[in-house]
Amino acid sequence: MAPARSRPTVRQRWRAFSDGLREFYVAPYRRTFARAQRDEDDLFRMLVMSEMLGVPNPAAYYTAELLPVLYDSFHDWHRRMGMERSPLEDYRCC
Repeated sequence: MAPARSRPTVRQRWRAFSDGLREFYVAPYRRTFARAQRDEDDLFRMLVMSEMLGVPNPAAYYTAELLPVLYDSFHDWHRRMGMERSPLEDYRCC
C-alpha cells in the first residue's frame, strides 16, 4: 500500500502565498535595493578609510579596527569609483 500524501496545512499554504506576494512586490526593485545597499556600503567604506585617503576623521580611533575587514573588498571599491590604481601609497592591491 502506498503511503498517503499529507495535504499542506493552512499555515504552510498561507506562508507560500505570503512568500509569493513578497516576491511579486520586491522583484521589480531588487536591482534598485542592491544599488542602494552598495552605495551605502561605499559611503561607509569611504568614512572608515578617510584618514588613509587624506581626509581628517575625528572618529579614526574607533574606525581603525574596521580596516582589516574592509581591505578584502578595497580593490572592487576603488575600481568602481573609477580609480585604475589604489589611491593609497601604503596599500597596493593591483
